Amino acid sequence: MNIVVGVLVVLHLLGWAVALGAIVANLKQPKVVAAVTHGLYLALAAGLVITGIAGAMQWNLNYAKIGIKLVVAVVATVLAVVGQKRPEKITAGYLAGLAGLIVANVALAVLWRAPED
Repeated sequence: MNIVVGVLVVLHLLGWAVALGAIVANLKQPKVVAAVTHGLYLALAAGLVITGIAGAMQWNLNYAKIGIKLVVAVVATVLAVVGQKRPEKITAGYLAGLAGLIVANVALAVLWRAPED
């Protein structure tokens, strides 16, 4: 099962990377391309599956961290979907904010560690 979780973590991080890369590539001509939403869908789905597997295996989970990351992921995904449906509202600041949410989510994953016993 560790291999499955490892593959899911790789897919989760690749989803964030695809979304962030697509945002950075479109900063000059601000628009939310399909790669952003697809990357966010992948990251969100993989994160949910990872959490479900970890919970089923009774791993020690930090539910506060998971909850905050879930909220950030959902907000980023909603902003991307709204940005695709209303392209006239997209500015470089909008994309920068979306990129900030992505970076914040990855930073939370890496920097928020459980204290060592």
